[in-house]
Amino acid sequence: MASSQTEPTHKESGDAPPPPEIFPLEEEQQLLSESNTAKVSANKIFTSGDYSSAVQGYEKALAVCPIYLEYDIAVLRSNISACHLKLQEWKEAVESASQALESLDRLDPPLAKEDGKSVEGGGIIGEVDDATEVRLAALTRTGKAMQDVHKLRTKALLRRAKARREVGGWSSLQGALEDYQALSQPPNSAFLTGMDQTTVNAALRELPVRLEDAKNKEMSEMMGKLKQLGNGILKPFGLSTENFQFTKDQASGGYSMQFNQEGKS
Repeated sequence: MASSQTEPTHKESGDAPPPPEIFPLEEEQQLLSESNTAKVSANKIFTSGDYSSAVQGYEKALAVCPIYLEYDIAVLRSNISACHLKLQEWKEAVESASQALESLDRLDPPLAKEDGKSVEGGGIIGEVDDATEVRLAALTRTGKAMQDVHKLRTKALLRRAKARREVGGWSSLQGALEDYQALSQPPNSAFLTGMDQTTVNAALRELPVRLEDAKNKEMSEMMGKLKQLGNGILKPFGLSTENFQFTKDQASGGYSMQFNQEGKS
């Protein structure tokens, strides 16, 4: 049996990505059945609370799932993210949820264009490339619709946003804020439960303050390291960073620098 995770070789046509290899229908169904069996087993393990073993079960399901069945792959990646959340492995949860979202984006780009204008909220507008057509046909063939894609994207965004909040730091908090902002907009907002909506609203109030604090802290730490480096460079010349005074222009937000021979403010 051919490996379901091996990309075939295609002659490239222009810049469009080549479509993935499609297995014969009978073989596709067999591979998907094997994947689903492994997934059901992993779901039971997850319910038992053995999250590390559940990850292994979902990875086993991934190993036999055809690579063009993006929805089914996204489900498994999102479930792995849920395991990492339970284990408080925040960075791993972010990575798995991001992989799930990447699969869904190959089915339903979050930003499309119509007549040269950006259109938010998903949905494929105009012509799609051959690779996307193959994946969309597989989505329909396995009994799923675009509504299922939107619902799963909402779930994966919730998981990634939570993990990013826990990771903390300027960059991760900015990512979490962007995820929650996406969740507050359609079509994602249509699939939020009441509890989810409460979480999203609270995060949108809280995160800007945390983000500003994290930004100021990291900027302060960076300036401290730059000052230490600068002092090392200036020391042979009998100078230090104290000889240079930076003044912020409140109108423009820029800085001007003045040299102070005495090294005092």
